[in-house]
Amino acid sequence: MSITMSAAKPLDTEIMHHLGNLNAQQKKVVLSVVKTLAHEESDWWDGVEEAAKGSIEKGLKEADQGKVTPHKEVMKKYKKWLSK
Repeated sequence: MSITMSAAKPLDTEIMHHLGNLNAQQKKVVLSVVKTLAHEESDWWDGVEEAAKGSIEKGLKEADQGKVTPHKEVMKKYKKWLSK
């Protein structure tokens, strides 16, 4: 999520306003959260296993090529398992 500089000013002001209402322990918790967020460098994709990434990429490529089965056909095929 990207925030423009003009949008950041009101956010900074609002954050500062609320920080003034917190006690010392609450401020320590907020600081911990802010530090954690500031040091987040990974994307969810980085945590996906390589085998799963390959399967996902293969599926996306096949979908781009039109190699898909319509939902209606899939539902017909697996109807016997869905009615239980």
